[in-house]
Amino acid sequence: MTVSQEKPIDLYYWPTPNGWKISVMLEELGVPYEVKYVNIGRGEQFDPHFLSFSPNNRMPAIIDPEGPDGEPISVFESGAILQYLGRKFGKFYPQDERERVETDEWLMWQIGGFGPMLGQNHHFRHYAPEKVPYGIERYFNETHRLYKVLNRRLEGRDHVAAGQYTIADMAILGWALRWQRQGIDLEEFPDVKGWLDRLQAREGVQRGLAVGADDQHKLVIAEDKKAQSILFGQK
Repeated sequence: MTVSQEKPIDLYYWPTPNGWKISVMLEELGVPYEVKYVNIGRGEQFDPHFLSFSPNNRMPAIIDPEGPDGEPISVFESGAILQYLGRKFGKFYPQDERERVETDEWLMWQIGGFGPMLGQNHHFRHYAPEKVPYGIERYFNETHRLYKVLNRRLEGRDHVAAGQYTIADMAILGWALRWQRQGIDLEEFPDVKGWLDRLQAREGVQRGLAVGADDQHKLVIAEDKKAQSILFGQK
């Protein structure tokens, strides 16, 4: 069943691995959307309007004016957004239950491990005010382990789940693109490398990763003490 979208979906976004998940998905779907930039280095995620539908003060989030029964709906958390869009438009999220379970497994793998652990790797390698050897080693080792898991999964496969391109690929992609910053030698993981090359050849992926690319220079966290205090000093 083909679902049309007349009114644009509002995407609350900043160009980061989590934001890219949704910009890539929307570009792949080819549905109209409008980007509402949330500069996380300037504290815009704490705006009361944004908090009214994204209570964890994190982007991305969406507001779909054509939600269930034609009424607006807001969705926060990147995994929930991917699942919602996949269900609504019937694309990139298999309807077969076994294939959907497999897709969900790898989506949750990213949300529970491949994102948070790589994020901690970034923090201790690049942003921590003092070098903590234990933290650097701990999160590099876990990052390396997760890349091994992903490489093993991709051996003999073009995509991570269900024998097809899914929201699981979209979720993992942005974090894997930061392999250099994580201290990873991608030559160790040839199947991950091939998978990245295949995904980056997709026009939808290229367009999604380009959203807000001109704004990335506005948030260089390692050089921005104000951004660090906002992002790392929350209680």
